[in-house]
Amino acid sequence: MPSLHFPSRNALRLGMAACALVAVAACSDNNVSGLPTIDLNLSRVAGFEPLKAALVAARRENNGGFNLDMWAAVVDRNGLVVAVVFTGATATDQWPGSRVIAAQKANTANAFSLPHLALSTANLYAASQPGGTLFGLQEANPTNDEVAYGGDAADYGTPRDYMVGKRIGGTNVFGGGLALYDAHGKLVGGLGVSGDASCADHNIAWKMRDNLGLDHVPAGVADKQASTDPGDDNIIYDITSGVSASGFGHPECSAAATSIGKALPKTNPIGH
Repeated sequence: MPSLHFPSRNALRLGMAACALVAVAACSDNNVSGLPTIDLNLSRVAGFEPLKAALVAARRENNGGFNLDMWAAVVDRNGLVVAVVFTGATATDQWPGSRVIAAQKANTANAFSLPHLALSTANLYAASQPGGTLFGLQEANPTNDEVAYGGDAADYGTPRDYMVGKRIGGTNVFGGGLALYDAHGKLVGGLGVSGDASCADHNIAWKMRDNLGLDHVPAGVADKQASTDPGDDNIIYDITSGVSASGFGHPECSAAATSIGKALPKTNPIGH
């Protein structure tokens, strides 16, 4: 007759602990490691495929830049990278350095926007210059270099990009970063675009956000036609002799980019 072997008390405890971990993973927003997971709702709307489609479509339009291939990245409200994409045939068809810059811009727009007030990275330029009210901002929230440059470079800009699911950090204070607001006006994350002149980056990002339907901006510091106008987070061209009249200005890159940027609220109106 075969003998019965009962598990030891330690083995039972280990088994129960393992089951508890599985239950926590199944019932929690956090994974077993205790790290937060990507916002699944945002991932469905602005994950790899929809983000790439939005970038390709926006880049095809006239944006006042050099018509270069581009990078784009999205972070969720917790600062976790949701997706990283590019428009070229390979990851080196656009500036390799712009991959991290796009993610920094996404992080900055998310980090410095609020449920009731959106600030684009372009809006932060003037205030962060010497003598500005936010001077030194670009040195805050340093980029996580391990996240930025880790993993296999062959995976950059694919669903397996090493940044995905991790916090990139970083602060960038020129055009190309916008906060993302869903149809209910909820702030859900940030979008960053890089690869051309910064003014063209902003124009492309604005059109991408429109394409994604995540442009229900509650208010901003730009395009205020009256004191009661909530405004938006469009780029502002009001720097004269190095001084921004509004305090939120951005340098001009080209006459074409300026014209396109100023017209964005009409050509691609936000969903207040």
